[in-house]
Amino acid sequence: METESEPYVRLATLRQLHRVVADLNTARSLADTLQTVVDGIVVGLGYELACVNLVRPDGDLVVAAFAGDPAAEALITGRVGSRTSWERRLTMGENWDGLRFIPHTEGWVLMEDDVPQWHTEGPEPRFEDEWHPEDRLYAPMYASGGELLGVISVDRPRNGRRPGAWGREALQMYAFQAAIAISNARLRANMQRALVRLEREQQALRASEESFRQAFEYAPSGMAIAEMGGDQHGRLLRTNDALCRLLGRPASVLRRYSFSDLVHPEDIGTLLRTSAEGGRAELRLGRRDGTYVWVSLRNSVVADAADGPRFLLTHVEDIEERKRHELQLAHRASHDSLTGLPNSAELRARLGARLCRRPQSVRATAVEALDAAFEGREGHVVYDGHEVRGGAGGAGEHGFQPDLHPDGPDRQGAGAVVPGADPFAFPGAPAARADGPYDHHVHTVAPATDIDDGTKGLAVLFCDLDGFKSINDRFGHHTGDAVLIEVARRLTTGVRDGDTVARLGGDEFVVLADGLGAADAADLAVRLRNAIIPPIRVDGRAVRVGASFGIGWASCGMSADEVLRSADQRMYIEKRSRSKAHRRAG
Repeated sequence: METESEPYVRLATLRQLHRVVADLNTARSLADTLQTVVDGIVVGLGYELACVNLVRPDGDLVVAAFAGDPAAEALITGRVGSRTSWERRLTMGENWDGLRFIPHTEGWVLMEDDVPQWHTEGPEPRFEDEWHPEDRLYAPMYASGGELLGVISVDRPRNGRRPGAWGREALQMYAFQAAIAISNARLRANMQRALVRLEREQQALRASEESFRQAFEYAPSGMAIAEMGGDQHGRLLRTNDALCRLLGRPASVLRRYSFSDLVHPEDIGTLLRTSAEGGRAELRLGRRDGTYVWVSLRNSVVADAADGPRFLLTHVEDIEERKRHELQLAHRASHDSLTGLPNSAELRARLGARLCRRPQSVRATAVEALDAAFEGREGHVVYDGHEVRGGAGGAGEHGFQPDLHPDGPDRQGAGAVVPGADPFAFPGAPAARADGPYDHHVHTVAPATDIDDGTKGLAVLFCDLDGFKSINDRFGHHTGDAVLIEVARRLTTGVRDGDTVARLGGDEFVVLADGLGAADAADLAVRLRNAIIPPIRVDGRAVRVGASFGIGWASCGMSADEVLRSADQRMYIEKRSRSKAHRRAG
């Protein structure tokens, strides 16, 4: 059964949806695209049967592709249903935000119309949201101009239940992407035919050019022709109206630019890799008003019949809406729905990104590394008995200058003190390369003891609310939720911009704060506890909770679960050391 609060289910669905949508863009022909659409529903969206009913030129709909049952596929593929019957179906039943669901209690009137149908036998539903064998669920597909392209029909959800809000949204998004893929497949077919005529029909060159011009100019998505090779490589020679509207620039202005002049600075590498010999990429292009729009860029290398100068034919598709949906879904999958904070999965991902499997036995504190540095001669650094020779100014063999100031602005733990040295070298070992197995990042090192020795590390503050259960029991979950939201706000306000505040679940929160010493972390815990203590007003009632904090330290060689477990254990030690009265007071 679909559970809206399950971030892992959402993330898995999002990943599967991303894969099947990506497959839509790999199909070359219209027939392949249609079959890929139905296969993607069966593989990625959790339905056992799916078919695409495609609108024909005369307006009727034909079953163009089917997946899930070979017998049903052989029976109804190629059969036609009238436009009138389909329009009747798309106005019946329940409107699910663009989807159309017709329950079996209403669908009996459709048994005799001319729409091809396939039903399987099955038991009567035992509860309200169980799927009935005669239930019908349709996802209409529309072109960019609003005209109906076709209808996706699905049946027999694998979980046996009617899809919830998350499943409906996934099917709706998939239908939206399928419509784009089908439109693009038709467009590619037209463009390829036009290009073949340009290359092979020398005598009909003028007619072929006119056909190409119309396909280019009136394409629903952006099109451009750019120079290839020479000093003017990439310069736009010709653009269609759709691209001009998308970028807010007239064609005469666009001819002064190349795509490299319009692309977002962070996407320039992607563009260069794509435009070298053709290909596709997703990147951002600049509009006239200074904003950027996400587009899918597809390049085709074209040469004339006499093998003359080649040029790039570029198809530019607006995918801003899809990207916005992807970001929203990714945020919902990685953040707590109640407080808006990162959830447990996102917390572990952020924590794991800072850790490597560096062996525990080779750790050194910042003070030890600093002392080792000063034991060396001028121009040399001695670290764990390993001498690193420096160049001018005492730089290490890789050209890095050690940061010897304990409070330097770029200090991030002991691993950053002597960048040129190998922190894992045994005494007397030769100098190691900077790209060793554990040198892909600045290592996270924990203070050796709870006494502040000057080491700065990544503090992990595990927070458990005191007295929260009694608030839930006395005043209900509405009040409890309001308390959790306010506590999340106070924790977020009490940390720095670069720190992370996450909710593990229930009344447990975790704070990640980098660049802190032992005393800094203890002071932060006190400040956050004091921020939580003041009364919280909910519906005119003042309630109070306390908080117990455990301070752990992230260190390379540990897993994210080990770090959280360490902070959790310290929190329980701190909680047990205080009486119940003091816990409630913070």
